[in-house]
Amino acid sequence: MRTVTPQITVIDVLATLNDAESGRRGYILSGDKSELKRYNVAIQLIDPKLDKLRKFVGNNPNQQQRLVKLESLLDKRLVLSQQSINLYQKGKFSPATQNSLANTLSQRNLHNIQQVIDQMQFEEEQALEVWVNESQSSIQSRMLIEILGTFVTFVILFGVYAQLYRQMMKRQKAEILQRQLLQEKELGELKLQFFSMASHEFRTPLSIILGSSQLLEESLQSQIEKQKLKNLYRIQSSARLMAQLLSDILTLARAEAGKLEYKPELVEMQTFCLNLIEDIQTLSEARHSISFDKQGSSTHAWVDEKLLYSILSNLLYNAIKYSPERKSIYFTLKSEPEAVTFYIKDEGIGIPQETITQLYEPFQRGNNVRGILGTGLGLAVVKKCLDLHQGEITVESVVGVGTTFTVIIPQKMRN
Repeated sequence: MRTVTPQITVIDVLATLNDAESGRRGYILSGDKSELKRYNVAIQLIDPKLDKLRKFVGNNPNQQQRLVKLESLLDKRLVLSQQSINLYQKGKFSPATQNSLANTLSQRNLHNIQQVIDQMQFEEEQALEVWVNESQSSIQSRMLIEILGTFVTFVILFGVYAQLYRQMMKRQKAEILQRQLLQEKELGELKLQFFSMASHEFRTPLSIILGSSQLLEESLQSQIEKQKLKNLYRIQSSARLMAQLLSDILTLARAEAGKLEYKPELVEMQTFCLNLIEDIQTLSEARHSISFDKQGSSTHAWVDEKLLYSILSNLLYNAIKYSPERKSIYFTLKSEPEAVTFYIKDEGIGIPQETITQLYEPFQRGNNVRGILGTGLGLAVVKKCLDLHQGEITVESVVGVGTTFTVIIPQKMRN
């Protein structure tokens, strides 16, 4: 059976390369050594990912040839990147040199890399189409067998227990209930498989769209006024929104299917919160300050770091989204032996009282959002992730004044 994993790995290589390029440009533009470190870390990740990709295409001569070509193009791109860093460190990096390298990196080399990736994607998509057709045929066969088996079982039971009508009716009800539960479970698994496949398929073009628009922005920002690049910013914003939507839908599907993993570990909470704030401020285009305060006597807590990140990032993004620009967001951590508590307060539009009880349902939003973009999935994801922690969430809000969300995660079971 063929899968689409190689296709995802190719895009992963491209995304890592884009991350390296962003670090390189950040270092050259600002002189920040953390950007250089980011560049070096990304470069070190490329070879392992290429090794992984090489294993996936091991039995495909066409893909092997394309991979060899891709590796050659990547080597050239990395050489050019290192040359620009060396020139900058020697003080010989002029605007003319910068333009020459940018043209080389983002035009000819990037075009060739993209062409190879498109060819590899096309071949995998053809394999995927064959796999889907085979799967559909197999599903139809299984459904027919199940229907025939159910019918035969019913006839046998009716003949054997004709004189025990009441008992048979009870057994039938039990069987119907069990079948419904089984069907619901199978449906949940099928939904999860579908959303997983759809998410992976959509992330591929979204990554290309976002990466390409960022490269185009970086190529044009020295030549065109920032205000005239607003359409590029809209593309990037829409791509990020779509990626978040896919992530939220996949999380909800996993939760409904009982496949959302919960792996608690001991986490240093202040460092976790500060890193989260840094991520939010880096990715958010809105101009808001996030004020952080640490309270309590404990330093660590038992949590699932990935799920907690999803909980708090959704709440912080909502606080930013529904607050006017330059308004402050207040993020408070209270860590005690019995429980760890988070308070996220904004000075935004607030939530009407009549809609608060429906906030945690998918696709539910306040009736005062007034065209602010959103999917209505963020708080549903928060609730699913928090349920696995056996935690609780409360909200206090006044329309036009602001909103405060309180998240409590108990720690008694770990002490």
